[in-house]
Amino acid sequence: MKGTKVGDLLAPENTPFAVALALLGLLALVQLVGLGHLLGHGDVDAGGDAPDGHADVGGGLASLLGIGRVPLIVWLSCLLACFALLGLSLQGLVAGIFGAPFGAAPATGAALLAALPANSAVTRLLGLVWPHDETTAVPVDALVGRRGTIAVGTAARGNPARAVVHDLHGQQHNVMVEPHHDGETLAEGTQVLLVRREGEIFYALDGQGPIRLDP
Repeated sequence: MKGTKVGDLLAPENTPFAVALALLGLLALVQLVGLGHLLGHGDVDAGGDAPDGHADVGGGLASLLGIGRVPLIVWLSCLLACFALLGLSLQGLVAGIFGAPFGAAPATGAALLAALPANSAVTRLLGLVWPHDETTAVPVDALVGRRGTIAVGTAARGNPARAVVHDLHGQQHNVMVEPHHDGETLAEGTQVLLVRREGEIFYALDGQGPIRLDP
C-alpha cells in the first residue's frame, strides 16, 4: 500500500476501502466514548438453540471465521482493517503491474476473499491473549449432594422450609427443602444433605444423623 495518497484513497475504485476505514474510525470513536457495549461486549455463542445439524454448521462457520474468540466489536474492527488494507494494497499492486487498478466491484470481492481468512488468523491470535470473563455459576442440579442448613421454618412433607446451601465455589444459595423420608421433619438450624431435586423442591436428609437413603 506504499505511495497511497489521499487522492488515491478517494478514487471511485477505492471507495469501498475508504468507507471501511471510515467505519473503523467510527468504531474506535464509539469505544472511546464508552458505547462499545451496544455493539457486543461478550463472546458470541456460535451454537445457539438451533437444531443439532444447523448448530453444527453455524458453529463450524463461526469458528472458521474467528467469531467468538474476541468481543464482536474487536472482530468487526479487525475485519474492516484487513479488508481496507488488503484492498488498497491489491489496488496498488494491480495498478503497478497493469497500469490501472481494478474497478470497485471486483476489487471489493477480491479484498473480501483475502480479508476473511486474514481476519480469522488475526482474531485467533488475539483470542489467545484476550482476557475472557470467567463465571463461577453452577447449575441448580449441582447442589444435589451438598450440605446446607435449614434457615427458616421447619421442613415436612408438603411443607418445605428455606435452607441455605453453599456450592463448590462457596457461593450461597437459598433453596426450598422437604425431608427425603415420609414422616420426618427438619427443624430450623438442622444441618441437611440434599439428595435429590424435583422441580423447585430439594429433598434432604438430616446431615447430623446416620445417612439412610432407602424410602
